[in-house]
Amino acid sequence: MKKLITLAVASALVATVAGCGSKTETAPSTSPAASTSTGAAATAAPAKTEAKKPTIGVAIYKFDDTFMSGVRAAIADAAKDKATVDIVDSQNSQPTQNDKVDLFITKKVNALAINAVDRTAAGVIIDKAKTANVPVVFLNREPLADDMKKWDKVYYVGAKAEQSGTMEGQLLVDYFKAHPEADKNKDGKIQYVMLKGEPGHQDAELRTKFSVQAITDAGLGVEKIAEDTAMWDRVKGQEKMAAFLAANEDKIEAVIANNDDMALGAIEALKAKGYFKEGGKYMPVVGVDATAPALQALGDGTLLGTVLNDAKNQGAATTNVATALANGLVPSKETTGYDVTDGKYIWISYKKITKANMNEAK
Repeated sequence: MKKLITLAVASALVATVAGCGSKTETAPSTSPAASTSTGAAATAAPAKTEAKKPTIGVAIYKFDDTFMSGVRAAIADAAKDKATVDIVDSQNSQPTQNDKVDLFITKKVNALAINAVDRTAAGVIIDKAKTANVPVVFLNREPLADDMKKWDKVYYVGAKAEQSGTMEGQLLVDYFKAHPEADKNKDGKIQYVMLKGEPGHQDAELRTKFSVQAITDAGLGVEKIAEDTAMWDRVKGQEKMAAFLAANEDKIEAVIANNDDMALGAIEALKAKGYFKEGGKYMPVVGVDATAPALQALGDGTLLGTVLNDAKNQGAATTNVATALANGLVPSKETTGYDVTDGKYIWISYKKITKANMNEAK
């Protein structure tokens, strides 16, 4: 009887120790005693090792850019269950961003996601990443094609700027065809002013070119009254538009801005000149991004239209591609949920947004 009690107590103690072990799975004993023992210790399931999430170092060109704030939030949201993201502000300085990349590499992140300050400097970042064997995904600012070919672990997530420019032009074509009175001098041309983003930036150059081309492709004439860069900035957009109005108000029939922030700045300058009051003067203004403030302006009737630059999907695609690379996978539709073009590019489509369909952008 004593032997039976002793065996029962021993079995209980073994079961208690097995139940309180760590998550790390230990190698099973090969001793005969272990393989033939009875009780809870022999039947307890081994604890599972919890997979460690990869770390992605994310450098945004500057935090106070309205659109990139949306992308940044989308990256963080998409990463919740699949990766740890360390997101930093490059403060619109390429040397600062290079230092951030160096720090990420020192920290041994598993992948990089870079919104380059200067797209022509991407090659330097690629060289750093390749030397450290850290995959890199560029987003929103497309590196030069030659730089993209430097390494097989370099990808790009963004949208085709020419598509957004074309849609901006189409928004104005639709308006002028529906409102012939908008052609104030009745010359069959749209007299416009252009607010450009950063000089040399592919989005600024292509949106400028293709917005005008879309108007001429539709059979309407165009005449540029003025053009200046406002660096994607709302305050600068307001300042440039005020100068345009001071010099040529009577000639201007439309405003084309490379992004919504500059368009909203132009609207403020127009308001100061008495536009958009009930029963008063009106001027069509178009932008790109479909940011929350732009949608507010659509609702107010001050912004004619914008083009949805899909921050949510750009952020999610960036996270998914970087996570796949960090886990040693080749990015594809199966591993990221997004189509990969030419083995390197993930394109997110734009969409025209007006007051009539603004809920789709929300």
